[in-house]
Amino acid sequence: MTEVTYYVALPFVAADDGIAAGEATECFSANAAVMRAEALSRKPGILGSVAFSRSGDPATGDFGDAIVIRKFGEVPDDLSAL
Repeated sequence: MTEVTYYVALPFVAADDGIAAGEATECFSANAAVMRAEALSRKPGILGSVAFSRSGDPATGDFGDAIVIRKFGEVPDDLSAL
């Protein structure tokens, strides 16, 4: 098994039923994900964002739970769907 770690910045936007995830951006490091998430959180229409990582084997699709690195602004309490 070849394990890789993905770093992601994910914005959240207003939706009819509360908050919805926007378009995720893959980043090259944890620091880059934090910086991108912070920048996203300042954009108009974005309620908040989160930087997270997720590790696993892309060949099998077996990934562990996401690990939140940092949150900015308003994000859902339950991030289990990441």
